[in-house]
Amino acid sequence: MEACIVIKSLRQLVRHPTSLCSLIFRSLAELMGLFPSVLGKFRGDPPPMENMVGKSPEPEPELPPDMLSSIFALLEVPDLVRAGSVCSSWRSVYTALRSQLLKHKQRQTPCLLYHTSESAGENAACLYSLAEKRAYKLTLPDPPIRSRYLIGSSHGWLITSDERSELHLVNPITGEQIVLPSVITLEQVKPIFDDEGSVHKYELWKPRYTALAEFLRHGPSIYALNELRDHLYFKAYLFPDPQTGSYIVVLIHFPEYQISFARAGDCGWTFLPPGWNYQECIYKDGLLYAVTRTGAIDAFDLSGPTVTRRTVLGDMKNYICEHIYIVQAPWGDMLQVWREQLIVAGDADSENIKETSKIFVYKIDMAAKKLVEINGLHGHVLFLGHSQTQCLSVEEYPQLKANCVYFTDDDGFISSYQNSKRDIGVINLENDTREEIVPQIYCSWPNPTWITPSLRMMHSGLM
Repeated sequence: MEACIVIKSLRQLVRHPTSLCSLIFRSLAELMGLFPSVLGKFRGDPPPMENMVGKSPEPEPELPPDMLSSIFALLEVPDLVRAGSVCSSWRSVYTALRSQLLKHKQRQTPCLLYHTSESAGENAACLYSLAEKRAYKLTLPDPPIRSRYLIGSSHGWLITSDERSELHLVNPITGEQIVLPSVITLEQVKPIFDDEGSVHKYELWKPRYTALAEFLRHGPSIYALNELRDHLYFKAYLFPDPQTGSYIVVLIHFPEYQISFARAGDCGWTFLPPGWNYQECIYKDGLLYAVTRTGAIDAFDLSGPTVTRRTVLGDMKNYICEHIYIVQAPWGDMLQVWREQLIVAGDADSENIKETSKIFVYKIDMAAKKLVEINGLHGHVLFLGHSQTQCLSVEEYPQLKANCVYFTDDDGFISSYQNSKRDIGVINLENDTREEIVPQIYCSWPNPTWITPSLRMMHSGLM
């Protein structure tokens, strides 16, 4: 009878891979007599007392390791971590799978990372799974996440700034953390030392290379260690670098939305003159494509000893008030996305906010050097926010809604709105209707951002 249950469950797994979590934890957990509320790292709940006294500490799994490994390889990361917390045998299969990352086949649905309550702890964050429509609690390494700014999110990693305005890569699933080159290696930042030789303030200089340089040129602004990040960082991205088998980090920063980048192991940031007013980047085949606020696109060749720049698309408008994004579509086209927002009055406890009202999607015609508006995304979705923009197929991510855009806050001065209602939701491109993803989040800091959970350690590569 038990064998029939297992066979039936496995048949369902093949037919309905998106129901893996409920099937494993309903069928297999019942089969093995396990407690159904084991959430491991995502909940941090203590084990039930009755499981600690007078009973065997863990049941023996009925399924062989090879079969468990095949099932685990198809799970989303939250489910996989939960499965690895069931017992030591399952943990062993989970650990082995992590060490053989190519076997973990399941594409990961983006999740929303946010913080809602100070009582949850300084190092705690919430991870809302779109696949399961539920939130998990994560514990992140020091420095506390509530003291950081989230500058970006790419390939399962957060790019954060601490209270000294220094940058770190953090994987919220594995807890791995990597210190990025110091902020004082940015061309626009100079340290100010105290009498003991320690950095205690920063100078932030205006740009040298923009068309407004002469107009803007004056003495530096002086900021405390924890204040510089408010006036320096806009967005950051982590990109795999196939040429080196490692990664690069790209930083869009003030003044004037300029770009600096660093490769793995670099001691400092490399500044990319002379462009300015950049809003987002993508990295492809050794080229960094950066889109400006007016829809122009510059391509930087980072593959050689000297960085070169060329303009591949001119200005599409004199000035664009919307947020603007660039993304590589699964079918091969490069897209520009314009996000229109309206100013909405806040309630008695919050400030006025921007609320997303309209999304425009354009195919970039490089040959004709123009934008072509496209009529929806059909079987695809977009993710917009203070993270790397993604365009995904609903065939591969069936939990998502086709022809929709999932969005979060994306303001360059997001720290100014720590107590405001958040602009988070889903907008349907066919009729512009909007719906909420999670209950409205107030007093949420750091700012909510999309992240695609990943178990990959940096030394194992990103792709």
